[in-house]
Amino acid sequence: MTQHNLIPESKLPALGTTIFTQMSALAQQHNAINLSQGFPDFDGPRYLQERLAYHVSQGANQYAPMTGTLPLREAIAAKTAELYGHQPDIDSEITVTAGATEALYASITALVRPGDEVICFDPSYDSYAPAVQLAGGVLKRIALQPPGFRVDWAAFNTLLSDKTRLVILNTPHNPSATVWRKSDYAALWQAISDQEIYVLSDEVYEHICFAEEGHASVLAHAGLRQRAVAVSSFGKTFHMTGWKVGYCIAPAAISAEIRKVHQYLTFSVNTPAQLAIADMLRQEPEHYRELPEFYRARRDRLIQALSKSRFEVLPCEGTYFLLADYSAISDLDDVSFCQWLTKEVGVAAIPLSVFCADPFPHKLIRLCFAKQEATLDAAAERLCQL
Repeated sequence: MTQHNLIPESKLPALGTTIFTQMSALAQQHNAINLSQGFPDFDGPRYLQERLAYHVSQGANQYAPMTGTLPLREAIAAKTAELYGHQPDIDSEITVTAGATEALYASITALVRPGDEVICFDPSYDSYAPAVQLAGGVLKRIALQPPGFRVDWAAFNTLLSDKTRLVILNTPHNPSATVWRKSDYAALWQAISDQEIYVLSDEVYEHICFAEEGHASVLAHAGLRQRAVAVSSFGKTFHMTGWKVGYCIAPAAISAEIRKVHQYLTFSVNTPAQLAIADMLRQEPEHYRELPEFYRARRDRLIQALSKSRFEVLPCEGTYFLLADYSAISDLDDVSFCQWLTKEVGVAAIPLSVFCADPFPHKLIRLCFAKQEATLDAAAERLCQL
């Protein structure tokens, strides 16, 4: 009997390896300075590391509750009340997840039904579209234009239909490094308040916001938060992306549906990390309060170092990314330019077109400044030679 290899029909036939994996691998291959993938090249707080070791040594090594450990949910509720004037219920409205990516996936899976339309804003983070597709939804994209990347609310209103189910937003925004303002939330509320439309607000960079008015969270809007899921990430906040601990806050009815997905996707997040983060939030809250200044210094250092280059640096209001226009340097498209930059110059970056479904003709690359000062200086030195 002849044996045949079974090849399943792909549910995501157009999807390959992410650009982040590709560029990091290329950087390693060519010994380039990696400013592409969004992770720090320095460690998180010593106290947090010590508390992780403590909880491991004390036997906190079995399953945590599905929704998250009580101390962490209590700490999240206190932080949310302090920052946004909203006290979520610790039992019914807070769910700890395996990173923000799981929270995003579980939320989309819970809310989107086959045929539902989902609106997002391009450039958009690459995990949204596959989750929508797997849920049977139809993604509708609104292109944001550089350098401001502001939402055209008239265009948004024309995209709404009786099939619109969910709006996905991201602020501070990866990759454009812009932030939403209260006026944006007011415009969104005016547009959707009379329809059964939910909101998924990706706020993983909530503590890396440089805008004078600070981070505007969907949780601070009394109307929107009744139909919204807010997602955040401790990996970004504590420089520990490999810990993969995030959370989402949503009204009880929405959280109940998210948890139905979460319990069979991950069930629970590693216990000692949750307890260590809870200790960190309670004992050293100055860490997240001072995070804007911590990253502002790195942002400004890279901007200053690139001031002598031929790159045109765009404004950065949040995240730990900086956009640079290379029009004066090359006619290559952004993907080819990033490949060339990695191989020939020794600096890895991310092309912006990969965050867009439609053609993105702008010559922009994304640089990550969540790096040691020496790393930023060395990368800028190479870039200034172009």
